[in-house]
Amino acid sequence: MRIWSLLISCLLLLPSCMKWDYGDELTDFEVNTSGLFIICEGNFQYGNSSLSFYNPLSDEVQNEIFLRANGMKLGDVAQSMTIYDNKGWIVVNNSHVVFTIDTDTFKEIGRIENLTSPRYIHFISPHKAYVSQIWDNRIFIVDPSSYSVIGTITVPGMNQYNGSTEQMVQVGKFVFCNCWSYQNQILKIDSETDEVIGQLEVGLQPNSMVIDKYDRLWTLTDGGVPNSPNGNEIPSLVCIDPDTFSILKIFTFQQDDSPSELQINGDGTTLYWINNDIWEMDVDSAKLPSLPVIPYLETRFYGLTINPVNSDIYVADAIDYSQQGMVYRFSSTGVLISKFYVGVSPGAFCWKIQ
Repeated sequence: MRIWSLLISCLLLLPSCMKWDYGDELTDFEVNTSGLFIICEGNFQYGNSSLSFYNPLSDEVQNEIFLRANGMKLGDVAQSMTIYDNKGWIVVNNSHVVFTIDTDTFKEIGRIENLTSPRYIHFISPHKAYVSQIWDNRIFIVDPSSYSVIGTITVPGMNQYNGSTEQMVQVGKFVFCNCWSYQNQILKIDSETDEVIGQLEVGLQPNSMVIDKYDRLWTLTDGGVPNSPNGNEIPSLVCIDPDTFSILKIFTFQQDDSPSELQINGDGTTLYWINNDIWEMDVDSAKLPSLPVIPYLETRFYGLTINPVNSDIYVADAIDYSQQGMVYRFSSTGVLISKFYVGVSPGAFCWKIQ
């Protein structure tokens, strides 16, 4: 899981010193093509987050596109990005903001501010979205059309000091949210009433989630960290029935493993994750794989995504968390196609499909 998350939580309540000013020297982008956004965290409290865009057809990457299009930096610790209604919504954790950009020009068209510690945004409708938070016992409800906070969902059993909500996925009207930092549960939220109607314990620190072709929910638990006051346990891959909200299958890793970044291909048939190497597993498999699809490269695999169209595998390499990171593009069979430099600490991806 992202190492910056732990640092963020320590200084969460400090006001951000980030100042957003538009500059005069701007680049006029007009990118009317499918491609991949790469969200680069930067360094905690350095305000050096950045956004890159990669065109798989031309094998070209444009770096610092938010700065170049808007004349201002993205902020402090960019966490995630989601595309909805042809707009890109970029969550910047320690700057307490969600930026909205035009996905062709990369120019800002709005922002949601005054959030505690935003992690991910999930859209219910054009007038309602949820924004998860770390170290807050609330999920914020926002109106994307007015860029405003319109309410909150309080998580039972959590307070502002131990609260943690993370990724969100949806089946029918129900939104499922994993509680990662020192937590051990998945939430089930009724998106019509905005209430938590279920809490399922799955193992310590569920860090990522996907939905497969059968509408089953999958999550990875990393087991926490050694010597943690909250304990440390064997990591697992858990399959959940969203209707009954019960565990269907559990696959256990080794004690020293640290699986993260659970992903799935476009047709929902194959799972992928990072555990030093890159692993893949059919959703119908009865056991964990014995060999990786991409071996460990003696570096820091930090982010992962799968092209939803052709299942190419993209792996973000943070290198040393201070210099420009690298993104490796592999075929679905694990053959290296290309690699390119992006910003500092690339940790998340977002596909633009046209």
